[in-house]
Amino acid sequence: MKLSKSISKNFVEQAFGLRIYLRKSAGQRPALQSVLVLLACSFLLCAQNPGETLNAPSKLPTPDLLNMTGADRPSPLKEVTIEQRLGSQLPLDATFRDETGRAVKLGDYFGKRPVVLTLVYYECPMLCTQILNGMVRAAKVLTFTPGQEYDVVALSFDARETPKLAAAKKSVYMKDLRHPEANAGWHFLTGDVDQIKKVTDAVGFHYKWDVNTAQFAHASAIYILTPDGKLSKYFYGIDYSPKEMRFALVEASHGRIGTAVDQILLFCYHFDPVSARYTWFALGLLRVAGAGTVLTLGGFVVIMLRREKNQKGTRAA
Repeated sequence: MKLSKSISKNFVEQAFGLRIYLRKSAGQRPALQSVLVLLACSFLLCAQNPGETLNAPSKLPTPDLLNMTGADRPSPLKEVTIEQRLGSQLPLDATFRDETGRAVKLGDYFGKRPVVLTLVYYECPMLCTQILNGMVRAAKVLTFTPGQEYDVVALSFDARETPKLAAAKKSVYMKDLRHPEANAGWHFLTGDVDQIKKVTDAVGFHYKWDVNTAQFAHASAIYILTPDGKLSKYFYGIDYSPKEMRFALVEASHGRIGTAVDQILLFCYHFDPVSARYTWFALGLLRVAGAGTVLTLGGFVVIMLRREKNQKGTRAA
């Protein structure tokens, strides 16, 4: 209150003095005097109490509108993560039901080829559909065929879902894929809570039921597994590069699928588990270049020796 009175008193004194000065400067022109006085008073008022401007630092804490810190994140989402557990073994003895209702073991889909595993639930209104859509997009471009070079297992982590629902989901995606031969290599499973938990724990997939939305809160990824059921690669998100998936499947197969070119390229590429992408591996590239140089020089030496031998034979004759 005292500060306001002090500012008001100073303002009045400065305005009065400025008015006398402007009256002398403006002479006998009252209109000009009034305009100058108003402008001067406005200037003094701003100088005495500038207040808060657009560029002035706010006294209030900046709200975390994007929730980057996670401080006000809903409690179910705080525990929703995917923890990489590369090399861990899947529980191949876990039992489920396939889309026909037949009782199966997870191990029934392993032993011959690498497997792409996805954890979804079939009545998910958004994210799970995008995961499956991304897998189909990649499968359309891949020169590998499910059931021949690799298998796909989609497992519902919602124990309430039934084989009938799994069959309907499979029908939709097999029509979209348009490869009838893939039908035998793409499996949609359902199961009980304890069996599902064995798999989700093994791959580090943590999800929660959100009572506010009546949906499961979960992250998105697909998992590449070796023929013996060990985790080889994680691919995050909903869009999966066919080139990256091909490399991952070839690597997970331990040479059972792919070509010699794939093996050479894998020698030059290195998989970054953080970005989930293959990048050029300088040391591997140098090794390939060195091997190529040795082979070239070896071939050149062989040709020169043969030529020299032929020349000696000609001279002797």
